[in-house]
Amino acid sequence: MKVKLLPALDDNYMYLLIDDKTSECAAVDPVDPDSVLAAVSEYGVKLTSVLTTHHHWDHAGGNEKLASMRPDLVFYGGDDRIKPPSLRKVVHGDRITVGSLNIECLFTPCHTSGHICYYVTDPDNDPAVFTGDTLFSAACGKFFEGTKEQMYHALVEVLQKLPGNTRVYCGHEYTVTSLKFAQLVEPDNRDIADKLIKCQELRAAGQATIPSTIDEEMKINPFMRVKVKAVQDHVKKSDPVETMGALRTEKDNWKPKL
Repeated sequence: MKVKLLPALDDNYMYLLIDDKTSECAAVDPVDPDSVLAAVSEYGVKLTSVLTTHHHWDHAGGNEKLASMRPDLVFYGGDDRIKPPSLRKVVHGDRITVGSLNIECLFTPCHTSGHICYYVTDPDNDPAVFTGDTLFSAACGKFFEGTKEQMYHALVEVLQKLPGNTRVYCGHEYTVTSLKFAQLVEPDNRDIADKLIKCQELRAAGQATIPSTIDEEMKINPFMRVKVKAVQDHVKKSDPVETMGALRTEKDNWKPKL
């Protein structure tokens, strides 16, 4: 299994998920179809399907154009608002294959009501999960269409249960800003401080900070750490779900220092 990061728009990431054994691949959130097809040609792989995490334009906005360019492709997603009309709608627990790769659909509503994460396993590689705008490195998505209970369920009861070595491929390059907020929440967390230095160096060199892993997120991401006393103390809550809501409200109103 290989994952190729394809930057798009201002800070989005599209991905090619490639099966080494068959050279088949899937595109994840291909908002810029021309760039996706150029990458497919560059890597000499066969694009067979599209995995869409949610209906927002910066993730699903390229689907109709790509469908017109490649009518043979199969499009997957969890929301009726996702185009094209031929979309194969998936629900929690559904399984997809790309070549020899196995993909499990994880229903994670909150950022949008139909958000799906895609968990990929291959016996020869560490697993991977494409989290769209549900889980970012050191953060989570805004609660546009859901509740703190739903985000708690998505992060703590679904994604946190994945193996710790699962590579996390999210939808945006937000890591440095997110780590600055995480440092505000836990100023004494050495893992956050070290990760911030590393990510600032990567960005200065024009490199991506993605992927992280589930294990790493458990150390640096306040939204994955809502059961940790230091995080609860920061928002003056003792319940993990209330902590989730309070953190999101605080981050929504927080402006990072330049």
